[in-house]
Order: sequence, then structure tokens, then C-alpha cells
Amino acid sequence: MKSLHYILALTSCLLTWGVFAQQTPAPEQSTSILVMGGTAHLGTGDVLKDAAIGLRNGKIDFVGFAQDADRARYDEVIMAHGQHVYPGFIAPNSTLGLQEIGAVRATRDDRETGTFKPHVRSVIAFNTDSEVTPTVRTNGVLMGQITPRGGTISGSSGIVHFDGWNWEDAAIMMVDGIHLNWPRTHHRHRADGTVDIKKLKTYDQELQEITHFFESAQAYAQQPKRNATSKKDLRQEAMRGLFDGSLRLYVHADDIRQITEAVHFKRAIGISELTIVGGYDAPLVADLLRDNGVSVMVRRVHELPRYAEDDVSLPFRIPKQLEDEGVLYCLQNAGDMEHMGTRNLPFYAGTAHAYGLTYEQAVRSVTLNAARILGIDDQCGSIETGKDATLFISEGDALDMMTNRLSHAFIQGRSIDLDNRQRELYRKYQNKYGAPLLD
Repeated sequence: MKSLHYILALTSCLLTWGVFAQQTPAPEQSTSILVMGGTAHLGTGDVLKDAAIGLRNGKIDFVGFAQDADRARYDEVIMAHGQHVYPGFIAPNSTLGLQEIGAVRATRDDRETGTFKPHVRSVIAFNTDSEVTPTVRTNGVLMGQITPRGGTISGSSGIVHFDGWNWEDAAIMMVDGIHLNWPRTHHRHRADGTVDIKKLKTYDQELQEITHFFESAQAYAQQPKRNATSKKDLRQEAMRGLFDGSLRLYVHADDIRQITEAVHFKRAIGISELTIVGGYDAPLVADLLRDNGVSVMVRRVHELPRYAEDDVSLPFRIPKQLEDEGVLYCLQNAGDMEHMGTRNLPFYAGTAHAYGLTYEQAVRSVTLNAARILGIDDQCGSIETGKDATLFISEGDALDMMTNRLSHAFIQGRSIDLDNRQRELYRKYQNKYGAPLLD
């Protein structure tokens, strides 16, 4: 009975959220805008001081120094002196918009039943009216890879920007890849005060099932495409892109044995695009990853080490280790309360900067590097002429939680609302008690 009351209370809470006005998606850009005078972190590793950035029809049409910009060509000028301009941050491997309240099953749509589900597209479940998304945009995270969970093959991910009336409006790429959860190879057996690493008895069978599924998909992909009236195998159809290079295989793995096996599997099956998601032990096999063109989505930086014998700061230093080894990587936030924690992505980059990355390398780890891995670097991920005008202006350091405060943000040139429910509640109760508004 207590559990019933608990669920009813949470459901009531969820319904109460609806009382707050949903943010209306921004209208299409109708006037040209010139951002003048700020320090532009381009995402490419370069910095422009006293920069000028032009936005027109949803695209960036000028990047240069303020002294070279023609202000007369633009309808509106935003003076950003003393502020910083960044490309919109990208949240890879995210469940944002797929769940709202973890304890209420009706608000969780991040996994389907089954083991091999490549045909399950997570992007169609993306909720553009989520109350969590505005809190993420407030910190400059403007795009994300919406990714399913569960099973051996979780499904396919899609890429969205965080402004739209529905998932179709928000979609940048409907399907960018298939997600495979690599089975654990070994476990640590403790006996008599010693640790013994033993191979899991189920591993060979699980690997055989994965191999059989991929070989069947490969054989299916070699056949001519079915026409509209032919009978299709939806699961096998969803796998086609892995073998022609149009889709990427994301293998979720942390252990060195898992990572090594996944790379060998890539070569054996003939998959051209592979990314390791997690990659705790990735620096230990950096040569193997680099030589095989395998990228890494680094596990959450703000976590304790996996093993008691590891240095407590090891998770902070993994990005620097991969950078030094020439492995393409980006940062992500999978883990407990991950959809809400997406707002902290910029600060993971800040920690990586404190533990070895240069500042611009840290910015690149949540912008252009992520875009390259996701295959959208031709349209976003950096501030360059011809790319989408998805960027923001911060009054302080966007990688520092103490000073990051956005004054403007644009998604494809649309000026978006930076308010959110947490700020609404803050103002409500500050006014109730007559306290000053500091935000």
C-alpha cells in the first residue's frame, strides 16, 4: 500500500509539472545577426579575440575579427565584449528526452524488451516537451545523440537539437548508428584475500550469438535491396548501413579484453566505423585503437575509478591520455541519473582541462570531436562559415560551473529561451521570502 501511495505521489508530481508553461520552440531566424567583440572558441582548437560572427538564415556566414566585419550587412548587432562565444555543446550517448522521472515507469522510454533490437529507433521516442531539457540548454548543451539502453543490441541512436515542436522537428539525423553491449569476458574472483581473474563461462556462447547475428546481417546486406512490396526482415534491414559505412557501430565496453575483442570483431566482420563507448581501459590499447581508426566516447569523468588499486584521479586523466596517443575521443555522461546530469557535461570538460588537456582541447572534446564521431561535423560542432548557426554566448567560462552564465543561445539561428523550471522555482521562493534575486 505504501508503494502505491509513493507511485501516486510521484505521478501527481509529474502532473503538477504540467502547470508550468512549456517553452515554445523558437521561430525561424528572420533577421540577420552579428555577434561582435567576444572571445570566440571555435571548437577547432583556434581562438579569436575581439571576434565577429555573422548569423543569417540559420547558418554562419561570417567568422573573423570585429574590425573586418561589415555591420551594415546585419539587421541586429549583439555586443559581446568581455564574454565568450562557443559552438553548441553536444551530448553523446544520452537518454535525455527518453525519461522524465526514474521512479515512474510511464515516463521511462529508454529501452525495449528483447535481446537483438537494431530496428528500434530511439529518436522517435524523444520528448521535446521534457522539463529536463531546458535545464541542459541553460549550460550550453544544445544537441545530443539520443541512445537506447538494454539488451545485447539496444537499438539505433539518432541525433537531435534541443529545440522543436516534436521529434521530427528536432532531428538532425534519424539514425547514426547501432549500439552493441559487449558481453563481459572475465570477472574478479576473490578468495583467501587474493584476487583471481576468471573467464566467464557464458562469454563464448554470447560471443557466438553476436557473431551469428552479424554474419546473417552481412549476408542479408549483400543481397539487392527489397522493393516496397517485398517481404523484409526489419532487424536485418536496420543493420545494412554497418556494412556500407553509412552507419557506425557503437560498442559499449570498458575492460581491456572487451575493447580488444571488439576491435578484432570489427576487422573480422568488415565493419568500417567503430566507436568504443565507455573505454575505461582504452588508453592501455591506444595503439590498437589508433591503427584501426577506432574512436572513444569516454565514460563519465566525474566518477570513482573502477578498481580500488587505481589512482583516484584516473578518470579525470583518461581524456589527456587519449589526446596524447592521437585517439579521437569525446566526453559523455552515461550513468546514474544521466538525463538530468547532462547539464554537467561542460564541467566534465573543465575537469579534463584541469588534469592535462589544454583549454581548447577540452572545448573540442564536447564540440567538434563529438560531431566527428557522430558524423555531423559538416554541419555543426564548430564555428565556421557555412555551418549551422548553433552557438551560445557566456558571460564567463563555459567549462566552469561558478562562472558559466549564458546570455544568448542560438540553434540553427533561432534565438532560444534560456529559462527553465528550476529558475522559475528559484524566483518564486525568493519573491515569497523577499530575498534578492541573484540569478
